[in-house]
Amino acid sequence: MDPIDLNLLPALDALLTEGSVTGAARRLGLSSSAMSRTLARLRAATGDPLLVRAGRGLVPTPRAVALRERVHELAREAREVLSPQDDRLDLAMLDRTFVIRANEGFIGLFSAALVDAVTKAAPRVRLCFAPKPAKDAAPLREGTVDLEIGVLGAFAPEVRTQLLFRDTFVGAVRDGHALLSGPMTPERYAAARHVVVSRKGSFKGPVDEALETLGLQREIVAVVPGFPDALQIARRSDLVALVPRSCLRTDIGASFSDGLTGFELPVATPAIAVSAMWHPRMDADPAHRWLRDTVIATCRIA
Repeated sequence: MDPIDLNLLPALDALLTEGSVTGAARRLGLSSSAMSRTLARLRAATGDPLLVRAGRGLVPTPRAVALRERVHELAREAREVLSPQDDRLDLAMLDRTFVIRANEGFIGLFSAALVDAVTKAAPRVRLCFAPKPAKDAAPLREGTVDLEIGVLGAFAPEVRTQLLFRDTFVGAVRDGHALLSGPMTPERYAAARHVVVSRKGSFKGPVDEALETLGLQREIVAVVPGFPDALQIARRSDLVALVPRSCLRTDIGASFSDGLTGFELPVATPAIAVSAMWHPRMDADPAHRWLRDTVIATCRIA
């Protein structure tokens, strides 16, 4: 395919709009002689005279008349494509669906507040909360997920991140549980029966390494995929659940803590950093940036 000089497009637009070499030259900041040479190149490229002499002026050929509106629109679109994006965002008119992938705990705690904040500012925006079966950057890369919420761990190196909040693990038992009747020592804690959360079906949680240094081992009798599941089991049995402290909050409308009492663990466990993650191709998108800011603000306020 022969190369096309796209620099000729704005020149053709100016010539067809002005109907004169002098006017087109003035519009583009060129000399009349330079514009005359450009017109010669355009005639060669299109195979048409485009503008022909009529008395002391120029008149367009039928081909030029047919091209005028199309060329003007193409030139406008080219300028738009090659110009910085307009960051102005009309939230009242924004019509878009955002997919947020998060675990059940985050959805249960924050989805109501987030939907409220988003729909109040942008009533035409829709949020789709998607399950998070595993840590996988493919949905972000492919654009099927707009925002991922979770603990970083091993993730794609190009993915952008923003810390939402820090959390810690606590124990949770049903109200009136025998474990609450005395001091919470490592020995008493380890002697209880436990339910743990693991998407991979692991029978060990973050507290087990700390207990092992003391020569202690928990009896884990159930593994579930989500923290709400663990809390449900703890509420209806004598099993002890290990959950993030945020799961027991009552100030953001969550009902996970009903009938449960939380307690500080008798051993130290690593803190949890919950972050928002997105693909860098969405960095400059004004609507996506607004979504990120809204999620961050909602989590911090909540």
